Amino acid sequence: MRNRTPQAIPAQREIASRRQFRLMMAAPFAILAFALMSAVAKAEQHSDTAKTYGVSTFGELKYGPDFKHLDYVNPDAPKGGEMSFSWSSGNFDSMHPYTRKGRPAILASVFFESMLETPSDEIGAAYCHLCESMEFPEGREWVTFTIRDVAKFSDGTPVTAEDALFSFEILRDEGLPSFRASIIKTIDTAEVVSERQIKFTFKDDAPVRGRIETAGGLPVFSKASHEASGLPFEDSRLEPLTGSGAYVLDTIDVGNRVVYRRNPDYWAQDLPLMIGRNNFDTIRIEYYGDAVAAFEGFKAGNYTFRQESSSVTWANNYDFPSLDEGYVVRKELPDDTITSGQSFMMNLRREKFQDARVREALDLMFNFEWTNQTLFFGLYQQGYSFWQNTELAASGLPSAAELALLEPLRDQLREEVFTQEPYAAAPSSPDDARDRRKARAALRLLQDAGYQAGDDGLLRKDGRTLDIEFLNSSPLFDRIINPYVSNLKSIGINASLNRVDDAQQTQRERDFDFDIITDHIPMGYEPGASIRQYFGSETKDTSIFNPAGVGNATIDAVLDHVINAETKDEMIVAVKALDRVLRWERFRIPQWYNGNHWVAYYDMFEHPDPLPPYALGFLDFWWMNPEKEAALKAAGAL
Repeated sequence: MRNRTPQAIPAQREIASRRQFRLMMAAPFAILAFALMSAVAKAEQHSDTAKTYGVSTFGELKYGPDFKHLDYVNPDAPKGGEMSFSWSSGNFDSMHPYTRKGRPAILASVFFESMLETPSDEIGAAYCHLCESMEFPEGREWVTFTIRDVAKFSDGTPVTAEDALFSFEILRDEGLPSFRASIIKTIDTAEVVSERQIKFTFKDDAPVRGRIETAGGLPVFSKASHEASGLPFEDSRLEPLTGSGAYVLDTIDVGNRVVYRRNPDYWAQDLPLMIGRNNFDTIRIEYYGDAVAAFEGFKAGNYTFRQESSSVTWANNYDFPSLDEGYVVRKELPDDTITSGQSFMMNLRREKFQDARVREALDLMFNFEWTNQTLFFGLYQQGYSFWQNTELAASGLPSAAELALLEPLRDQLREEVFTQEPYAAAPSSPDDARDRRKARAALRLLQDAGYQAGDDGLLRKDGRTLDIEFLNSSPLFDRIINPYVSNLKSIGINASLNRVDDAQQTQRERDFDFDIITDHIPMGYEPGASIRQYFGSETKDTSIFNPAGVGNATIDAVLDHVINAETKDEMIVAVKALDRVLRWERFRIPQWYNGNHWVAYYDMFEHPDPLPPYALGFLDFWWMNPEKEAALKAAGAL
């Protein structure tokens, strides 16, 4: 269930962003982000093809064909109980996560599974799940998945190749634009070979690395359930499509609550990949109007698990009776994943942001050190790399290998890419919200870009003021943005905070109608073709994963090196080069991240120790201790 649950975004945030919600809804495609190259491990050879149970990018699979269960799960974990948590970044009016219409509920993709599944303790590995095997030639020109004969949808009907074909075709033709673009670039055709076999043929020019996993990562819906709905695929709906996942919809109270129920007849519950997982009978999500109300709900026992995203709350507010009495556990758990790239994101589609000097000036005026010390109790860090906390992050001057890749593009790249370390603003003074030294540097950059101060103190170019609007829907973010706005105003920028409701925020983001928003750019450890959704020119004006509108022919060329890397060393070099190029574009202002998961929960849940490195997994492989639950109820804590 790793690919379908709201895993913690590594950069713990001051408030939960709707972008996390969007990413969770796209989770069945998460395997696309890994974009693996299929290195067959212990495969059965059939003349010029290989038949195997799993693929790995650059090495052997960790788990052999006869493994009993994943190493990090408790195979004896009891089934039962309820996991409940809250959401306070907008409500929902749909149970359909694969369309732009409506706001799907959290976990609305939990019903659906894919041919392949990625564990939480490996990078670049994918194992057969819906399929029992896959077969493909050495050149990966095509792949045929053989669906397990026991695979069934939640209504008891078998999962067939016809369903897989339908799912591919409707996502290709009517799904989210960014996913359509990725699918079209990789998969040429799909055809039903037999009732349980589907064959995908790939485009000749598609990168070899990631072909199989792109096809194997597509969610599979019941064709019959879509036809029975009588609705166009792009329409919002409250009756979800039927999938084969471990959970089905139990009850919904639109905008307030959604409950998912474990299917006791789940077809895969005894498969090695699923043993010790999907342990809760129900998963309940309570929606609140704001984070303050949500926290009060937790204190009152209205829900039982909380992943904290507010440093103020974490530092000051965990002193309520249930915690003092030992009914609630508060702890920090290690988070070894890549940071989420949470940032102030500038909209490059707007003329005023075309000049990199303007973008750098805006970056200089955000005082992270003061913000962290004054507002966040020194609990956060700031990271400029898109692959922060990994070996993929660029550092120092370009290596010889990076230069070999970048030199042919020198005329199109910024000179700083070759002569300076990767871009990062120098630290600011933590003792004053406005760092005067950096303010002078920012003003010089703006003057170099053609802006001059008028009699009213406002900067103008060609008679127009430099207007910067921060679009945000959460009142809790005011205390962070307002000091930044004041800093910008102090040097003549006509900056403002426009707080809108969730519906307006969503619509304006979808229409790219904003100057600056808070967003995330989550990267993978082995990026492949899907990275074009984030930085590629072809979808820069349509992809919901590229809010800044990044993309040009030069960046595309560097992306090609990443996507086409054939060895791990080549990939590392290419990603470092890309990281370097993107950072010098200066289109984002990194906010903050935390190297730990902050969690609090009523003391009836248990989890593996240690946790796997790449997931918190509280909905996946945690479980309920019935004796502890009974004790809490007896004490009146719940």
